[in-house]
Formats: sequence, C-alpha cells, structure tokens
Amino acid sequence: MSNYTVEIKPTNKPSILKFEFNEFLTKQKGHEYHNIEEAANSPIASQLFYLPFVKTVYISQNFIAIERFNIVEWEDVQDEVAEQMLKHLNEGGKVVNEEEAKSTKKVPVTVYAESTPNPSVMKFVANKKLVLESAEFKSIDETERSPLAEKLFHFPFVKEIFMDENYISINKYDMAEWDMITNELRSFIKAYVEEGGPILKTGSVSTKQTEESSAPKIDTSNLDEVSKEIVQILEEYVKPAVASDGGNIVFKSYNKDSKDVEVILQGACSGCPSSTITLKNGIETMLKEMLQGKINNVVAYNG
Repeated sequence: MSNYTVEIKPTNKPSILKFEFNEFLTKQKGHEYHNIEEAANSPIASQLFYLPFVKTVYISQNFIAIERFNIVEWEDVQDEVAEQMLKHLNEGGKVVNEEEAKSTKKVPVTVYAESTPNPSVMKFVANKKLVLESAEFKSIDETERSPLAEKLFHFPFVKEIFMDENYISINKYDMAEWDMITNELRSFIKAYVEEGGPILKTGSVSTKQTEESSAPKIDTSNLDEVSKEIVQILEEYVKPAVASDGGNIVFKSYNKDSKDVEVILQGACSGCPSSTITLKNGIETMLKEMLQGKINNVVAYNG
C-alpha cells in the first residue's frame, strides 16, 4: 500500500483548487478532462466526475487541480475530495493508464548548463520538473535514495550534488575544468531523464547532515512568531533568487535573546566565500529592515 499525502492549495482562480501530492502521479505530459467520457483513460478523474460539482480535472506530475461548478463552495467539499483521492491512491488505484504513451518514443527532454556565482558549481536545468523536494549529497555514501546522484558520483570530478525543482547543481573538484566536462555531464543527465530513470525517492531527506540540520519543508508549527516571520521572508524573497543560481537556503534557528539568526547554505551557495558573504549581508539587511528591532546578526553556514 502506498503512503500518499496531500496539501490543498488555492489558485488565482477561486473556482479551481489544487491538490498537491508528495509523490509523482504521472511521468507523462499533463492531462485535462472536461467530462467523464474524456476521462476514460483516467480512473481517478472518472471517479471525480461522479461528484456533481466537478467541472474540469487537470492532472500534472505531482498535483490534481479541479475546477468546480458554482453550486458549492470549496471550503464545504475540499476535505471530502482530498480524502477520496487519497483513498484511491493509497489503495493502489491508477491515475492515468499510460501504457500506450509508454510504448511510443521517449519524451524529449532539454537540459542546458548554466554558470553560477560559484566557479566550482555548474547548474544543469531541465525543461521539466525533476524532483518534488530539494536534496543535497556530499558523497556517494549518501545517495541510497537517489540513483541518479549515485551514478553522477562515478564521474571522478564530481564532488557534491544538489537537486531542486527542475535543476541539478554539481560541485566539481579542481582536477577538471568546466569546458572539458560540461557537455559530458549534460548529455548524461539528458539521456537518463529521457529514459525515465529514477531521480529521487520522495518523502525523506537524502543525507545525514540535512536530516540533522534541515528539512526540505520547514514545519513552523513549533516556532515562535519571529522565527515564523523569518521563514516566510526567506521563502518568499530569498529562496527564489538563490534557486536561480543553483542554490538553496534553509532556516536553522533564531535566538530571541541575542536576536541572532542562523541559516544553512546549500548547492552553489555552499563553499563559495563570495556567495556566503554576499548572501549573509543581503539577508541580514533584509531581515533588519523587515523585522525592525528583532534582528542583530545573521550567521550563514555551509550545508
């Protein structure tokens, strides 16, 4: 039996609600259904159309979005819908019958290499979502949950790996120059993804260090109000900018007495002195301005 969980998220259109799952639902392209006849190849969509308020069902890699008719409000039915989908999935029910799609040629994947502020790190970006959570690997011994990371460590010049969303950041040893190895790595990642190779098993962090110091999704339920505000600022303003450079930032702690904040830098940000200083100063300035009187200092650690 599977162990799916779901998060209910609003969209910018009130009639559409998004149900985001902790595991991939389909490896193929997204699907859109407007009635039960169109949904003949999707058992879960067919089941949803028996609900009288379901107008349209959208199925993507890790979420199902549903558009409702105006005969109900989402707050009255969303929990029931979520429970119905979880029951279907956790009992082994299919999302989409993709046998025909699998028998056709492999799905084209584009992977391009992008430099980062850290000269030792290159970011390999795909035109599709690769993972549902971020993960960092310091050595091949930590890759039991990522077959792709394990294979990448067989390249002698790969030092560390960081994955998030649609990209993989690789930190190299100084023994090789990027202009000599970039195409080799890009071609390998592209072929691996096209063949549908497993990338990352979801639901857990991939290294002992990240297990001890951070999690892919911060649980703010036990944090004080200032810590919650810090996490929100990092998520909304800092992470998107850091991710564009192939890195990640994770909240570690806040000391209400000293007013010190500790964060962890991962991916391209980790181990780069200039990035560490720039990020530390930038985050400290932002937090001091947005949380006046509550922040004295930011300490940034390499993940």
